[in-house]
Amino acid sequence: MTYVAHVRPRWTDMDVYGHINHAKMVTLLEEARIPLLFKGAVEAGLEQLPKGIVVVKLEIAYKAPIVVSGQELRVGIDLTELRAASFTLAYRVHAGPAESDPVAVTAETVLAPYDTVALRPRRLSPPESEFLKQGFADA
Repeated sequence: MTYVAHVRPRWTDMDVYGHINHAKMVTLLEEARIPLLFKGAVEAGLEQLPKGIVVVKLEIAYKAPIVVSGQELRVGIDLTELRAASFTLAYRVHAGPAESDPVAVTAETVLAPYDTVALRPRRLSPPESEFLKQGFADA
């Protein structure tokens, strides 16, 4: 199932044309996934996952510009791949808060758990893998 987050772009997220700047869109995608991957992981008793997750790959496709208007944006996130040492999330950013608002941006991130002590990527633990499967299944 799809995990849904709502993010509110800020006035400072605009570029000179009034559209959300590319770098700010990357930040909004991050803000959309944080509640599940960090707060949700801590609530599930997983202490290592929120201590280190790095973006391995990021792709964004713009279908339409999003103008900052003060309203929230709906971000649907799906887990599309779960591997031993990485997982892939697909995003659909709607131009407003409702599912019926047009999709303006699609994106994908490949994320990997990171050991901040050893300073290297690590494998997902079985409980972390189950948390990810369940977190998106329960969305």
